[in-house]
Amino acid sequence: MTVPSFMEMYQQLIASPSISALESSLNLSNKGVIELLAKWCESLGFQVEVSELQNNPGKYNLIAKRGEGDGGLMLAGHTDTVPFDDSRWNYDPFKLSQQDNKLFGLGSIDMKGFFAFVLNAISELETSKQTAPIIILATADEETTMAGAQEIAKHPTLRPARCIIGEPTDMVPVFTHKGHMTSAIRITGRSGHSSDPERGLNAIEIMHEVIAKLLQLREELKNKYSVPHFAIPYPTLNLGHIHGGDSANRICGCCELHIDMRPLPGLSVNVLQAMLSDAVAPINARFPNSVSVVDMHEPIPAFTGSTDAALVQLAEKLSGETAISVNYCTEAPFIQQLGCETIVMGPGSINQAHQPDEYLSMEKITPSQTVIKQLIAHSCFEVNE
Repeated sequence: MTVPSFMEMYQQLIASPSISALESSLNLSNKGVIELLAKWCESLGFQVEVSELQNNPGKYNLIAKRGEGDGGLMLAGHTDTVPFDDSRWNYDPFKLSQQDNKLFGLGSIDMKGFFAFVLNAISELETSKQTAPIIILATADEETTMAGAQEIAKHPTLRPARCIIGEPTDMVPVFTHKGHMTSAIRITGRSGHSSDPERGLNAIEIMHEVIAKLLQLREELKNKYSVPHFAIPYPTLNLGHIHGGDSANRICGCCELHIDMRPLPGLSVNVLQAMLSDAVAPINARFPNSVSVVDMHEPIPAFTGSTDAALVQLAEKLSGETAISVNYCTEAPFIQQLGCETIVMGPGSINQAHQPDEYLSMEKITPSQTVIKQLIAHSCFEVNE
């Protein structure tokens, strides 16, 4: 049972485009990456299940399992990448390029490269000494809707005891993180000629009042909720994008604002949605049906873990790093619904994620390989301490 070398797997994964985007012109299938992983997993003796997402044609999840029964360790990652701006890249995003002791490529650390680490580690462990199931999970559309992970959360028979999600953390275990909500606030006014303001209803002016309410809500969140584990200990609310009107001499009939909110563990998405609705309710009462709030994607809840969990303690011991919390979000809250102890931990730095010339520092390869191999061995193999 063999797989290509570590670098060969890395090269082939990067060379298979798998962009996910809400814009259909940029959105690509991840089928090529899934087919590579399926072939390599099968060569290592895994039983492979590939499924097309129910509501996303051309997007696929993969579950590969070696070993019988429930329990064991699942190693999980997403197969998609963000879009890229070709004018800002100095390297071909779909070619693994080595320069200045760095490996450049789209997905090199976020996060297709993780699968090369995992498969390389498994190939070096003696199959006859495996004592618990090993599962490899590869999901679709993490960078947009997390639809792949949400489908996995409903899987009827997938029951690992532990899961490591290999997002780039520089091999520091992450035991908890914030959630993510993106909402569109749409103002519907009444357009008309600017020379007669009373005959219209200016959506920009209403949005001005809405923004004032949102800034009040932001302060309320900051003062009311806090979790000290986080560098930014309160829920955040960001005004990210706004567009309204079409001409200086017309009363603006429509204005839309996109906001980003990051809920803390213990603060449910439903509560935040209710607070947002309550904030704009007085304006809707004055201007009936003028303000609507729409989720731009399924809200992602916060991930709540514990530093007392056995997997966290094992990861801390093997990496020599203390588990931390982070402000970004991952598929962890959905994977956790399978009932497994879950951490986020993988090679590469989050500082390079979603950046032009994304790269993995080559001096991190061997230490990362060592820790990943040890995590798998301690969870699924006979280990001589």
